[in-house]
Amino acid sequence: MGSKLSVDDSVRVVIVGGGFGGIAAANQLKSWGVPFILVDMRDAFHHNVAALRASVDSNIAPKTFISYSITFGDSFRQAKVVSIDLDRQHVLLHDGEELSFSHLILATGSDGPFPGKFNCIVDRQSAIQTYEDMVKEVQKAPRLVVVGGGSAGVEMAAEIKTEYPAKEVTLIHSKMALADVELLPCVRQTVKEILIQKGVHILLNDKLASDGALKVNEHLQVEGYENIYAIGDCAHVKEPKLAYHAGLHANVVVTNIINSLMQKPLKTYKPGSLTFLLSMGKNDGVGQINGYYVGWLIVTLIKSRGLFISKSWKEMGQRMPC
Repeated sequence: MGSKLSVDDSVRVVIVGGGFGGIAAANQLKSWGVPFILVDMRDAFHHNVAALRASVDSNIAPKTFISYSITFGDSFRQAKVVSIDLDRQHVLLHDGEELSFSHLILATGSDGPFPGKFNCIVDRQSAIQTYEDMVKEVQKAPRLVVVGGGSAGVEMAAEIKTEYPAKEVTLIHSKMALADVELLPCVRQTVKEILIQKGVHILLNDKLASDGALKVNEHLQVEGYENIYAIGDCAHVKEPKLAYHAGLHANVVVTNIINSLMQKPLKTYKPGSLTFLLSMGKNDGVGQINGYYVGWLIVTLIKSRGLFISKSWKEMGQRMPC
């Protein structure tokens, strides 16, 4: 991919959303020399894979927010998108600025509750402070209840019990099996066993929720549009919503934008065998790689210890603070 692409002034890609998919797409467009604007309402990328640990460990939050402007310079706008005019091919920002586009990548991710998600218009320091305040709340509380036993819920319960073994932690889940339905039954059973071993009280079959995303074709184009793409959590693809998948989507979409400019065939995205790792605290975990069960040692080495934080700093071209 090292060579630059020669394009005329009519070509500009607007990326709405600076999550894992958005920054991956921006970095690839940057390396191709294709003009782009990345829009996000925060001033820093949030490495939310480590958000749950940042809720219990005060040393983590500063490492999970990485400045967009340092990496992307004038190709970044901190703003909220208020409307998209598909006929005029303009994106309107909350401050009145209009961004024209030849191609549009929607990478808005999915909404969700704090601390797993942080979708607020604030600066980096305020976001870090919010997590540090959360750590203080967790430290003060003698007992905590985690509602929802999907992947985020089981990881949250495990993080709390790993950092504060003496605290009483209860996990409430609406179904009989914990974690995501796409996981192997043996992985889901191991999740339950790890939580019980850590002393988490588990209440199953107790109450939860729903979903909505943009329909896309096999090229990740939004249905009915050739120059508009959706990636990551906001794209309706039959696979779990993971940062890893958002990066794969970004690769396909940027390739398709380049191919469309060069009149080449578009690339197809096909979900593969599932790789899904659950960090159950910094020293434990379970998961599967390409459909095969992997235990605590491999998951701890790959994910649990560092939660891929250094990988995001490297992708953003910046040095991680100590």
